[in-house]
Amino acid sequence: MAKEANINEAISARRVRVIDDEGGQLGILSIEQALSQAAESGLDLVEVSPQADPPVCRIMDYGKYKYQQAKRASEAKKKQVKVEIKEVKMRPKTEEHDFSFKIKHARRFLEEGNKVKLTIMFRGRENAHPEQGMMQLEKAVEALKDIGQVEAQPSKMGRFMTMMIGPLKK
Repeated sequence: MAKEANINEAISARRVRVIDDEGGQLGILSIEQALSQAAESGLDLVEVSPQADPPVCRIMDYGKYKYQQAKRASEAKKKQVKVEIKEVKMRPKTEEHDFSFKIKHARRFLEEGNKVKLTIMFRGRENAHPEQGMMQLEKAVEALKDIGQVEAQPSKMGRFMTMMIGPLKK
């Protein structure tokens, strides 16, 4: 979260560039003059650009400004899409029915907009034949090509071979 803006007496600069509530420039004023201008309007003096030389202050209703900022932040959060990674685990010798069942799950995950991590687990002597796992992954990609695309090529680490598939971009 951004640092809170300095308002009214919390502004430490001696001279500030002042912008009124309609957006018009009032020029460079002493802090006392700027505070009296804000008080006349019944509004607050808010430091909007403290790094500028001299700092830029605006005469505005600070409560309303904070409310609008919070509202904008919540709107941005609503529009944000969170993509999860769902994992589907198989073995190199997974039978056809089980394979189609797992592909059905992967298809559902992709339709929901999530990424799918396909994992082939090797046990014992299966480690000597990684090509069987590769065939399983190729078969899965072929079954999901209408709804997903490969994002990470197959890689083997120890007993696992993994591949990442993401939903197709619209």
